[in-house]
This record gives sequence, C-alpha cells and structure tokens, in this order.
Amino acid sequence: MVMKEIVRTTDIVRLSWLQALLADADIPAIVLDTHMSVMEGSINAIPRRLVVDESDVARARRVLEEAGEALSGE
Repeated sequence: MVMKEIVRTTDIVRLSWLQALLADADIPAIVLDTHMSVMEGSINAIPRRLVVDESDVARARRVLEEAGEALSGE
C-alpha cells in the first residue's frame, strides 16, 4: 500500500473535518505527524499530513473539493 498526501495543515479542526468527510465517503485516511506536537510543545507549528491510499487520491480530492475545500497549493 502506497499512501499519498492530499492535505498538509496546522489547523487541527479543519483536519478533523476533512477526515470526517473522507470517512463518510468510505475512504480510509491517516493523519501523519500527530505526535510531533510533543516535540513542538503543542503550538501547532508543524503541519500534520492527511494521506490516503494512492488508489483513492482522485476520489478523495473530488469529495473534498465538492465539499468546498480548496486543495490547490496544499
């Protein structure tokens, strides 16, 4: 399984929202770098990455864009 990043953000609320949208569409997603907050002192300076299996990338992007989430430049 090869995972591809679709979003990188420091906004944990937005990240939770995006993950919920993908879950509703039956697209498994994983948040990487979650535990880096221990290293950074919980100030959200290090972006977390939302990744999906490479076979789901196109569908995941479509789901998020249809929900009004701009993904360009992420």
